[in-house]
Amino acid sequence: MELDERKWTILRAIIKNYLETGEPVGSRTISKYTDLNLSSATIRNEMSDLEELGYIISPHTSAGRIPTDKGYRLYVDKMMESKDAEIKEIKSMLLEKADKMENLLEQATKLLAASTNYTAMVTTPMFRSRKVKFVQLTEVTDDSILAVILIEGNIVKNKVIEVGEKLDKETILKLNLMLNTYLQGLDLSEINLEIIQNMKKQSEGFGAVVSDVLDAVAEALGEEDKVRVYTSGATNLLKYPELSDNDNASDILYAIEEKKELTELMKKEDDENGNPIQVYIGDEVTVDSMKDCSVVTATYELADGMYGKFGIVGPKRMDYEKVVSALTTIKNQIDDLFKK
Repeated sequence: MELDERKWTILRAIIKNYLETGEPVGSRTISKYTDLNLSSATIRNEMSDLEELGYIISPHTSAGRIPTDKGYRLYVDKMMESKDAEIKEIKSMLLEKADKMENLLEQATKLLAASTNYTAMVTTPMFRSRKVKFVQLTEVTDDSILAVILIEGNIVKNKVIEVGEKLDKETILKLNLMLNTYLQGLDLSEINLEIIQNMKKQSEGFGAVVSDVLDAVAEALGEEDKVRVYTSGATNLLKYPELSDNDNASDILYAIEEKKELTELMKKEDDENGNPIQVYIGDEVTVDSMKDCSVVTATYELADGMYGKFGIVGPKRMDYEKVVSALTTIKNQIDDLFKK
C-alpha cells in the first residue's frame, strides 16, 4: 500500500492537530481541518490504512488517532526536504537580488543628487521586527547540536549548542517539531514566559537544550541590522557659501565620507504619526558638523517588514518643496518595485 497525496494530507493534518492539542484526532476533526472535501467515512478508511502502514495508532478504544514515531519521522523528513530546498533557493537568489537592489539604490541616489543639486544618501534595507520562519536542530557531535534559524527576510543564522550528552534521532525530531510548532511566525516580543514554560514542560527532560535554543533564537532576532549608507553628490554642498567655509566644509565632507553619524541619523524611527517624510533643521540634525544644514529623509517599504531610507542633505535654505517631491517620487517607485 502506497502513501498517496490524500493519505499524506490526512496524516499531516493529524500530526498538526495533535501537536496543537495533545489529544487524539478523529475523522470529524480532520474533515474540518483539511480542504479535501471528504466525508468522515472516507477519512476513517484512509486513517485505517495509515494505521495499517504504521504511521498512526489508536491509544485506546476511542476513534481518535495519534502519530507514531514513524509518522513523525515522515513528517519531519518531508518538512526538512522542503526547508532545505527553500534555503538552497534562497541562497541562489539572494546574491542576485541583493546586487539588483544595491545597484538600484545607488542609481536612485545619484539621480536624487543630480535632480536636487544637494547631497543624497540611502540606506540598505533594515527590519522593523524579525520573525522566526523555521528552526532546525541537527547533530554535530555526540555532545553538540547545530541550531539553524531561518528568519523572516530569508536570513539564516547558525549556532552550535553544547548538550552534554548524545541526543538520539527521535529526541531531536520531537524537539524540532515542538520548536517549530511554538515559534514559527513569532517575533522576539511575542515569545513570552507562557510559551517558554510550555515548551520546557513538553521537552521531556531537555529543558536546558530548549533554553539554549531559545537564547540562540533571541540572539538572532535581536541582532542589530548591519546598515550601509550610500551617498552621492557630497561636493554639491560646496556650492552654498554658508557651507563652503574651509573648516566647516571639511567637517561636513568628513561626516559624509565617514558615514557613522549619518547612519545613526538614518536609522531613526519615523515620528509617532508614522509619517514617511521627516525633516531635521539645524540643531535638530544629530550630526555635529551639520548644524548649518537641513536633512530630509523618506522611508521606503519592502516585503517581510523590511524598510530603508533615502535622505537629502542641504543648506537650511534648501528648496524643501522640491526635495520632498523628489523623495516622495523615488520612495513610491521603490515601494512599487519591491513590495508584495
